[in-house]
Amino acid sequence: MSMTTHLKASEKFEIQTYKQPKDIATLLRTHVAFSGSPRKKAGDPGKIILLADPFSTNTFYYEFNTEDISYAEELPSLTSPTGETITMVRIWVKKMSIGTRSFPFRVEDTD
Repeated sequence: MSMTTHLKASEKFEIQTYKQPKDIATLLRTHVAFSGSPRKKAGDPGKIILLADPFSTNTFYYEFNTEDISYAEELPSLTSPTGETITMVRIWVKKMSIGTRSFPFRVEDTD
């Protein structure tokens, strides 16, 4: 089971309308940008999962509190070789916020 299949159990995250910042220089000084495919965290509507490379077999994801996101912008969507399209976004997260970076893997014996 790939990580993308596992995350499909959670709903896609509809991009909420965030006001564009009036002062881009302040945003760059006070926030950090992260890009990926957004998903709602199952069982916790106050969190977002951002899958860094949704079509890769070796990917990771970020998890953030939605209240720490000040601005989101849509990026061009990605399309798989089979025609599946995935929404991509860039979110701006307040500096000093707590986030999680997770690298799921399959437990197997090594040769």
